[in-house]
Amino acid sequence: MTEHVSQKQLATVEQAKQLGLREEEFEKIKEILGRLPNFTELSIYSVMWSEHCSYKNSIVWLKTLPRKGDKLLAEAGEENAGLIDIGNGLACAFKIESHNHPSALEPFQGAATGVGGINRDIFSMGARPIANLNSLRFGNINNERTRWLVKGVVKGIGDYGNSFGIPTVGGEVYFDDCYNINPLVNAMSVGIAKVGKTVSAIAEGVGNPVYIFGSSTGKDGIHGAAFASKDITEDSAKDLPSVQVGDPFWEKLILEASLELLDTDAVVGMQDMGAAGITCSTSEMSAKSGTGMKVWLDKVPMRQEGMKDWEILLSESQERMLVIVKKGQEKAVEKIFDKWDLTWAIIGEVTDTARVQYYMNNELVADIPGESLVLGGGAPVYHREYTEPKYFAEIAKFDQNTVADCNMTEAISIAKKLAANPNICSRKWVYNQYDSMVGTVNQTTNAPSDAAVVKVRNSDMSIAMSVDCNSRYVYANPEAGAAIAVCEAARNIVCAGGEPAGVTNCLNFGNPYNPEVYYTFVHAIKGMGKACTKLGTPVTGGNVSFYNQSSDDNAVFPTPTIGMVGLIGNNRKHMTLDFKQAGDVVYLIGEHQNDIASSQYLVNVHGVQQSPAPYFDLDKEYNVQQAVLNVIKKELIQSAHDTSEGGLFITLLESGMPRGLGVNIHVDTNSFRNDALLFGEAQSRVVVSVKSENVTAFENELKKSGTTFSKLGEVKGNHIAINGVDFGTVAEYANTFNNSLADLLEQ
Repeated sequence: MTEHVSQKQLATVEQAKQLGLREEEFEKIKEILGRLPNFTELSIYSVMWSEHCSYKNSIVWLKTLPRKGDKLLAEAGEENAGLIDIGNGLACAFKIESHNHPSALEPFQGAATGVGGINRDIFSMGARPIANLNSLRFGNINNERTRWLVKGVVKGIGDYGNSFGIPTVGGEVYFDDCYNINPLVNAMSVGIAKVGKTVSAIAEGVGNPVYIFGSSTGKDGIHGAAFASKDITEDSAKDLPSVQVGDPFWEKLILEASLELLDTDAVVGMQDMGAAGITCSTSEMSAKSGTGMKVWLDKVPMRQEGMKDWEILLSESQERMLVIVKKGQEKAVEKIFDKWDLTWAIIGEVTDTARVQYYMNNELVADIPGESLVLGGGAPVYHREYTEPKYFAEIAKFDQNTVADCNMTEAISIAKKLAANPNICSRKWVYNQYDSMVGTVNQTTNAPSDAAVVKVRNSDMSIAMSVDCNSRYVYANPEAGAAIAVCEAARNIVCAGGEPAGVTNCLNFGNPYNPEVYYTFVHAIKGMGKACTKLGTPVTGGNVSFYNQSSDDNAVFPTPTIGMVGLIGNNRKHMTLDFKQAGDVVYLIGEHQNDIASSQYLVNVHGVQQSPAPYFDLDKEYNVQQAVLNVIKKELIQSAHDTSEGGLFITLLESGMPRGLGVNIHVDTNSFRNDALLFGEAQSRVVVSVKSENVTAFENELKKSGTTFSKLGEVKGNHIAINGVDFGTVAEYANTFNNSLADLLEQ
């Protein structure tokens, strides 16, 4: 007997537009179904075809990124997160995602649920999370709203991660006026699994039961995916129901139950419920397997009475999982659910129809081909037009010769100003709210290094991890800026002694229908692809976050955040950034450049907002990284720290502060401006320190590699002296450096 879908509340094109669909998309839905959709079906398409879920405006370019590598166990898009082989029968799962729009409205819950969601992506594969990182962008720190957002986001991340029991080990925080309306909150999780013991998000086996477990379903987060796929406006506060509410204690129970389930032979497939809730997990798992599902929505455990079918389907209530179980093994999994005191129910079964069919009180309320909802299936794919941004013409006019150089006396006051700058100074106020040692299934090291490092228990391996993006560079030159983001993430891992292994990305841009915005997206992808190919770091997946702008077309800087993991094969090779002892010789691996473009110095001292990206050469970058790795492996250096924001001076200061050690530096300034030498942000430079007895061997290795290097001076006393000028004590700068952010936030 043929079942007929409910004809109640047939949808209209006006409703489709209100839900974020375009008129041509409404027509395509009618074509797929062979009839008018009802409101429930239209709601399903509105979230599954939103940019947040379908990547309809980005997938054509994402597919150009390198996605193959020797260590990869899963290519991009195959699983919920990237998966690489780290040896000894172990795999590392990792992913980064955004929670920008929710955090703009309710910073605590927006950030907290971002942490919860990214960790579920990791353990839904069967990997135990071992570390969290984050990349945060806020507006002008002098704005009261910015300070409110910072405090809420940081507390949300800290409270959730600390309670859940996963250490937050690294991250970055930037401030710029372009983020005044739209902060960026990108969360990354890294986990460890046994090779061959992971699980896929599949729905195979006709008649197999479909379980939901974890928390019950409420009205929070409804249309959250669609909310994330439109601009922030003055009316966005009305979308607060689109912001989810998290509970880290539920998440902890779900984690342990999920991993225990995978120790049985009962699980066919599993997926967490993130964007679009039940709709997303049921349709994606069905489409991936070429099967279908019958789902009885009235059997879903609910915490609010009277929920409508479309509300149940679209709710993004947190801490929920979907699992397909082998028929006949129900008692085994139910025993585990009960052990962990979880809410659970059988809400459906796998079919062979290739359709997702949703019932409410025995009425078929939606009947849709599963493949039509998902990326790579029937979801629309667009080739957007793009044009070079008009502001590029202003950037091209920049001539650093029109900017007055500083003398060495003036440089002292500039150095002090930069040490207090919120984009350079210590993030201690932030990371002191995160527990970096909580729940240490794997030992976390807090030794100061350019990348976070977590030791893998019962092995001699460590995982090095970093998140990086200087969005001002990407704004100035999207292709070079995105390549720099990849290279800085890799350089940080290399300076910690790790070999870069894979990339996950969180691509934060404005409205993709704006041709100038889309230009920056396309060229950022091109730059990212070139850098990843050169460095051998395939892209394992990630997240696209468009619509990070307000209704007045005020888009954020293009911000393609790079999350990267690397491997340290022997824990003795972990390299730190701090100078170790007086008498060590300080070198620069790489080249000085006469360049102040896009530097924090140029922006904050001279007020120049538009200039090119700093000097960057991909081939030289690769050579510098290989040279640094080589001298670390041969134990020829004492410390390694890359040069980034604030230039050479800040690099020397950061290496000196952990032990209160100063330096005496001599550099030929005849070929360089003083400001470029001290504060320029030219890429591909690493400052290292070398024991005096290792100097000859160190220099011979660098000469063999053909990499440019130069002797800067030596570690000496507690003052920073450059070309005979005393810049002051390290302790004096440390006080400013360590306390400025707290002072600014508490003003």
